[in-house]
Amino acid sequence: MDAAYVSADDIRDQFSKAMSAMYQQEVPQYGTLLSLVESVNHDVLAEDAALAHTLEASDELARLSVERHGAIRVGLPEELSLLRRMFAVMGMHPVGYYDLAAAGVPVHSTAFRPVDDDALKRNPFRVFTSLLRLELIENAALREQAREILSHREIVTPEAQALIARCEEQGGLNATDAKAFVQAALNTFRWHHDATADRATYDRLHQEHRLIADVVSFRGPHINHLTPRTLDIDAVQQQMPSVGIDPKAVIEGPPRRRCPILLRQTSFKALEETITFADSVAGHHTARFGEIEQRGVALTQKGRALYDRLLAKSQQLPPAKDNSAHQAQLAEVFQAFPDDHATLRREGLAFFHYHAVPGTTASLPAQINPDTLDALIEQGALTCQPMIYEDFLPVSAAGIFQSNLGGEQRDEYASQANQAQFERDLGASVIDEIALYAQRQQASLDKALAVLAGRC
Repeated sequence: MDAAYVSADDIRDQFSKAMSAMYQQEVPQYGTLLSLVESVNHDVLAEDAALAHTLEASDELARLSVERHGAIRVGLPEELSLLRRMFAVMGMHPVGYYDLAAAGVPVHSTAFRPVDDDALKRNPFRVFTSLLRLELIENAALREQAREILSHREIVTPEAQALIARCEEQGGLNATDAKAFVQAALNTFRWHHDATADRATYDRLHQEHRLIADVVSFRGPHINHLTPRTLDIDAVQQQMPSVGIDPKAVIEGPPRRRCPILLRQTSFKALEETITFADSVAGHHTARFGEIEQRGVALTQKGRALYDRLLAKSQQLPPAKDNSAHQAQLAEVFQAFPDDHATLRREGLAFFHYHAVPGTTASLPAQINPDTLDALIEQGALTCQPMIYEDFLPVSAAGIFQSNLGGEQRDEYASQANQAQFERDLGASVIDEIALYAQRQQASLDKALAVLAGRC
């Protein structure tokens, strides 16, 4: 890229900070949440010097304070494809395919995010982006009315579209254009109090599914939550009421562990906001909320299969009466999942970054396998650090969506996952997240072994 152009990482960093500032103005409780998470993280690091050292050594500490993920929902394939191009300007690519219809939410999704190690360390901003599956609206007349309403909106301003095209044509944006792009792109995700549907149409959409009303009835895909990352989600859940925030009933994802895995999420309940319908009738809409996440190590295909099996087993138990009981049930079931990093690595359940220890050399065997890796680690020639899970869990995402949509929701839609159709609508293939973690792990190992062999 031309040196005169601002890096995609810098544009993403500017945008994520601007998005956070905007959402803090729109949803003041989000600012309260940020302060609470910062306080909890400070306490955790003060009490756990080893964790603080590990995070600092792996450059994870610097990213913690800026880390956010957002979530948006779009209504048409053209909107999804245009957002793909917008996020590409910021070095964010579609990773993973998530079918939420089976959990009663009529969307399928991907996560736009950076993919390489340096970009993730700079700012791991992610946007979980869902496309409404209009074909799942059973009422044909309502389905066509929703499509008609959506066809008349333009979610990306002409200025932003021009800057996206300029970036694609010349391979980047200069500082002036990058600043203009951030402000123009931000307009896509603003909240609008004026609905594009009249009250009667909104009510019909709402009756079909609250999420459908949220996607169809407004001018754009307003950001419906931003999520800071905490090092202790249980402490945040317990302390939210003390700062005036009402948390959802249970924390989604795996239980608390010595070695966190994948992703745990909770949120505060969605706000009821005053809106004006297209026929000038006043009303209310509930969509935007605050979310918190705690991220652990990324799991291999083998590890994920074990996680899914144990999660399914836990879901067969009687519903717990509260979060404490829910976590206790989960912890009991997940005793079958190893809870130390050495075992997770040796059994091929999780992904790790490998590093050569500075100043050491080693006689490398002709073939590298788990046993020879163990020997190099025991000799002090290699170290390994857990690879942070950068993605999402469909069951957890659906749980967060449902808890903030309110009302009676259907258990599932009579639909199969359709990644091929999603990719056609997106205009690109989604990246397989497991393959991406495997590539990053292998690249780190290859580099570490080359250092030990004196080749670099």
